Amino acid sequence: MNVRASNDRNSAKRAPHGWRDALVAVLAGTLAMAVTAVLGLWAAGATGLPGGAFPRVAAAVVVMAAGGSVGLAGDAGSLVGARAGLSVLPLSVTLAGALLIAHGFLRPLRHRAVAGGRELAGWAGRVAVLWAVVLVVLSLLARFTFTLPAENLTGDGTEDVLGDSARVGFRADLPLTLLFGLLWLAGVLVLALLVSRRAPLPPRLVRFQETVRPAASAMVALLLGSVALGVVAGLVVMVVRGHPAQTLAVILLGLPNLVWLALTLGLGASWEGKVQGPFGLPTPQVLDSVLRTPDLSTVNLRTLAEQDGRVWWLLVVTALLVLGAAFLMAVRSPARMRPWQHALHLAVALTLTVLLIGLTAGLSARYGLSLLGIGDLGGGLGGEVSLRPRLWTALGIAFLWGLVAGFLGGLAATRVHRHGELPPDGPKGPANAG
Repeated sequence: MNVRASNDRNSAKRAPHGWRDALVAVLAGTLAMAVTAVLGLWAAGATGLPGGAFPRVAAAVVVMAAGGSVGLAGDAGSLVGARAGLSVLPLSVTLAGALLIAHGFLRPLRHRAVAGGRELAGWAGRVAVLWAVVLVVLSLLARFTFTLPAENLTGDGTEDVLGDSARVGFRADLPLTLLFGLLWLAGVLVLALLVSRRAPLPPRLVRFQETVRPAASAMVALLLGSVALGVVAGLVVMVVRGHPAQTLAVILLGLPNLVWLALTLGLGASWEGKVQGPFGLPTPQVLDSVLRTPDLSTVNLRTLAEQDGRVWWLLVVTALLVLGAAFLMAVRSPARMRPWQHALHLAVALTLTVLLIGLTAGLSARYGLSLLGIGDLGGGLGGEVSLRPRLWTALGIAFLWGLVAGFLGGLAATRVHRHGELPPDGPKGPANAG
């Protein structure tokens, strides 16, 4: 025990990672998020915002992408109140930052079999400290107030009620941004350790890597594969249907929100929501049509197919993606595992993946003006967009899909040479060579 403790201490002293490596990882992730947000907002036409608000809006998008909190507020005069709310994760920006931060976190740990718990905690702590500084800077930048002439809002003479102008602004909540931003970072780093096949683990956790890592890496491959298909589909839409700026904005800001929603719909899950007022969903139009009803609407394959029968292809694409992930998990698992074990592992992993999608891919946005706090003022001054999953049903469906696909993937992998499996004629060595 003393020798092992001494080796752990010496290994920690020789650790190749330090503050410089942490700084590179954090700056790379922040830059990726900022560039993605800026390009997406540029494609969406946000460069024309008044008062030099564009960089402030970009900072707010990065804050939201990192799990931070950005509040909306408005003031439309002494008699008129404004109410607003926004809850959405721009997952394209989130994904760009998460991939680079995870890569920077894992890079100094490569070519290591085992790492002490204190070493990993210290390395993660350096990254967290620098990430907290970035969150503070972004939160201070992510605040702005727009002043809008009343006639631009109404155009029908009600500017006498609204006053000369209306003010609408946003402001990042620094304490909540720090809290949720650091939780976001912790999730990214833990997931990176779970997914990477080369990252070292503390000795006590090494025995779990044979069951956890193949399933985790298969789910990440499933999510990234669906995003890649979404990018291809987006580029095709851009060429065939036009509207390149709008399509590019969706790709750079919210593509995972759409494709991961489509993934759960392909599994058979249902979402519910509504679209009211001038707001709307940028794409696809079939989704906006289903949601634009007076009451809450149900979004699933059946309701979408009533608008466009091609939606049923989501079922086929999802089945192929999940079966591919199941096979990938099985071939990366030890050969001694049985198909029923693969089924259980994939069922748990897919259920957790759908839970993650349900918690991150939804959205809620509303804005309205009210006279003396009562009702909406004008039909064009308020709007609402919401989309939330029926989570418990979705989790149950995901578990069943995982059981079936995991079992089939395990059966298919028996025909492939896998980790820990000996050739049929046994090991070849000097004793039996020739």
